[in-house]
Amino acid sequence: MASSPIFPFLRAILTVALALAGVVVLFIMYYMSLPSPKCYSAPTHQTNKPIMLLWFWPENKMFDFRDCKRFFNIDSCHLTDDRSLYPRAQAVLIFHRAIQDDLSNLPALPRPRFQQWVWFNMDSPTNTRRIAGIEGLFNLTLSYRKDADIHVRWKLTVKKEVDEDFVLPKKERLLCWIVGDSDLKTNSGERYTYYRELVKHVRVDVIYRTSAESLKGENYFRNISSCKFYLSFEDSIHRDYITETFNGPLAAGTVPIVLGPPRKNYENFAPGTSFIHINDFPNAMTLAKFLLKLDKDNETYLKYFNWQKFYTARPHLTEERHEFTHAICQACRHIGMNKEYRVVPDLYKWFLL
Repeated sequence: MASSPIFPFLRAILTVALALAGVVVLFIMYYMSLPSPKCYSAPTHQTNKPIMLLWFWPENKMFDFRDCKRFFNIDSCHLTDDRSLYPRAQAVLIFHRAIQDDLSNLPALPRPRFQQWVWFNMDSPTNTRRIAGIEGLFNLTLSYRKDADIHVRWKLTVKKEVDEDFVLPKKERLLCWIVGDSDLKTNSGERYTYYRELVKHVRVDVIYRTSAESLKGENYFRNISSCKFYLSFEDSIHRDYITETFNGPLAAGTVPIVLGPPRKNYENFAPGTSFIHINDFPNAMTLAKFLLKLDKDNETYLKYFNWQKFYTARPHLTEERHEFTHAICQACRHIGMNKEYRVVPDLYKWFLL
């Protein structure tokens, strides 16, 4: 008996339906396998933290924003680099070195009335590029300067009780300095001129910055701690310009020999008996003789650490990506705790003059 013509027709419809279902299933499986889109975290509805927008990553040195909580227990603002949050940001942190001369990469003006722009600059006046047109743009200053709105420094902290238990690290070298490979031969700044004179009278163990592993984390402080003295020479001399090159030996248990602002300026931030200033000596030869004498007089040398009974020097972050973490986190703390509106009438008159 001949088969009914309806059966081949139904069989064709069923085949097409199964094929379409297979295509749909494959599409769903492919879609589900795609990575979820990346997006910046927006503030939750429950938080009342102010938004602080990091407009530029300083020198593209990126870190996890959660590091503010991890390293400094700072969680007082919603820190973000998502520029779509600009209209809602209470503060915009702008890194000076990243500003273009024509100001074309700054946020659009006028800014929201409630918003504050923070001028972020950790360089000294000698190393600060003068950019026309920004003198009156900012509300707050973030700098190493003591009179900045947000003062950034690795500070000594007072101990709750007098501590007599300081143990001097093992010393293997007399005098050390961390410096760039070619700087000693090519640079002519004051610190290099002084070094060239000093090295005529006393050995200086130079640790080159290209020795990356020896200058990371604990290795950095271990290297410095093995020296009795360390050349804490700043690249330029300005009020309050006292950088991590001073904090490093203090935290490592080594005596810094400083070249920078006057002694009284250093004493605003550390006990006068914790360091040696080159200005205390008429010349490099006299300083060298003094260091060689201290090398044989352990009792007098140990007096440079009496401050350790009362204060603690915290090791600073040494990884390259964390160069600006401390400053950014301090800005977050300030924005979260201070609500008043301020204006900087003339940025350069305050900083450069």
